[in-house]
Amino acid sequence: MTLHSSLTHEILHGHPFRNQFLNALLVFPSLSFLIPYLRFSDLHLAHHFDENLTDPYDDPETNFIDPKKWCRLPNVLRYLFQFNNTLIGRMLIGPLLGQISFMVSDMVKIAKGEVRVALGWAIHIPAMFCVLYWVVYIANISFFEFLISAYCAMSLLKVRTFLEHRAHEKPRARTVVIEGQGLWSFLFLNNNFHVVHHMHPNVSWYKLPDLYQRNRDHYLRRNQGYYFAGYGSVFLKYLFRAKDPVPHPLRVRK
Repeated sequence: MTLHSSLTHEILHGHPFRNQFLNALLVFPSLSFLIPYLRFSDLHLAHHFDENLTDPYDDPETNFIDPKKWCRLPNVLRYLFQFNNTLIGRMLIGPLLGQISFMVSDMVKIAKGEVRVALGWAIHIPAMFCVLYWVVYIANISFFEFLISAYCAMSLLKVRTFLEHRAHEKPRARTVVIEGQGLWSFLFLNNNFHVVHHMHPNVSWYKLPDLYQRNRDHYLRRNQGYYFAGYGSVFLKYLFRAKDPVPHPLRVRK
């Protein structure tokens, strides 16, 4: 499921065909059950507007919260979000917090009459019944086992997204490079070279490492050294430590 999500991410950026409908057919319906394909597409492509990266209002993939909203949250929610800002917290409760926030936001948008959001769910729900039929009645996997697998897949994806972006005054310095090319890198289809991906979103996943190595100094100057040697160093540094504050530390646009 994690690898399927990474493949879906590739599809959104126009690989392998020029025809996006053909690309979508390769990964639809979603195996992870939780995120409609059309919603993933719309939100992720909006995320690629680098000027808005990490903005609590304009970046749909950020975990930062407007400081004014943060001050109004009850203490129990603050503790949850603070725990979620450690890597262990992001893996354990991150999928649940993210899913609840995502679904509540989409339900509000549907109630306000946003047709495309409703369309995304209208396509997704019957497709998921097809997936569940295959899983439960053909593959003979219980729904509970399938749901746990989907949650674990999202948990693994949280390792990738945990520090992809940081708050920084300069948009070009907000995106990370993690150099390791082991199992994690394959599972994420080289999205650990994230600054390269943001600068060249139409470059296929298997070309990213070579492109990075040929221009390594350029990318590290561009993102002002936002760099890790591998995911091992990420776990060692942030497993029980928060990378950032939850309230956005810079000026927030509303």
